[in-house]
Amino acid sequence: MGRVGQSHIVAIGGGSFRLTGRFDFLEATPLLRYVLDLTGQDRPKVGMLATASGDADDWLLKMYGAFRDWDVELSHLSVFPMPNIPDPRAWILEQDAIYVSGGSVANLMALWRLHGLDEALEEAWRAGVVLAGQSAGALCWHVGGNTDSFGPELRPWAEGMGLLPYSCGVHYDSDEQRRPLLHQSVASGELPDGYAADEGVALHYVGTEFIQAVSIEPDGYAYRIERDGAGGVKEFRIEPRQLASTLDM
Repeated sequence: MGRVGQSHIVAIGGGSFRLTGRFDFLEATPLLRYVLDLTGQDRPKVGMLATASGDADDWLLKMYGAFRDWDVELSHLSVFPMPNIPDPRAWILEQDAIYVSGGSVANLMALWRLHGLDEALEEAWRAGVVLAGQSAGALCWHVGGNTDSFGPELRPWAEGMGLLPYSCGVHYDSDEQRRPLLHQSVASGELPDGYAADEGVALHYVGTEFIQAVSIEPDGYAYRIERDGAGGVKEFRIEPRQLASTLDM
C-alpha cells in the first residue's frame, strides 16, 4: 500500500469539518488534509467509522459529502443493524487511513470490543494505517479522558484502547467542564498524565510518542498535563504548527 512504515495517530480536539455557505453542507478542513498526507498516497483509501453516533445515516452522508472535492477513495464500516462489510478486519487493513467520528466513546468501545474491531484497528495501526478521529474518535486511542457518554455532566473514563498510554482532553477551550475535570482526574491518578487539544487543534503521535500539535485556529493550543508530585497537576501549553486555514483544491 506504499505506507511510510510508521504508526501514526492524529487525535483532533475539534474542527475536522466545518459548515459551508450551503445549508447544512460540510467540508473537510486542513486538519484532515494533514491526516491524509501522512499516508503518502496520491489517492488514499479512507475508511470512515461512525460507531460513536450509532452509524447515523445522515452523519455518514455528510461525511461523504465533505470529501466531495477530494481525490480519495471513501468507504465506511457500520455495525448497525449488522456489519455492512463481510470481513471488517480485512476492510480495516486495506485502508490507508481510518477516520472515527465523535459521539459516545463508551458505546463505541463496547461495540468495537464486541465485534473485534479494536484488535483489527490495533493490527492496522502497527501495519502503518493512519488512525485519526475527533472527540470520541480521539479519546478512543488513549487510555481515556473525560466523556459525556453517560450524561451532560462529564465523567472520567479509562476504558480506551490504550494504544497511547496517556489521557486525552478534547474540546478543551469550548467546554468549561473539561479542563478542571481532566486536572482533577490526572491529579487523583484516575487517569494518567496526558495531552489535550483546543478546537481546531490536533495531536500527532508517531508510535506512542507525541511529535507535534497542528492547528487551523490562530488562538488554538495543545497542552501537556502532568502530576506535580504534590497532589495537583502542572499544565504546559504547547504551541502548534499552524496549517493553512483553507485548502487549495
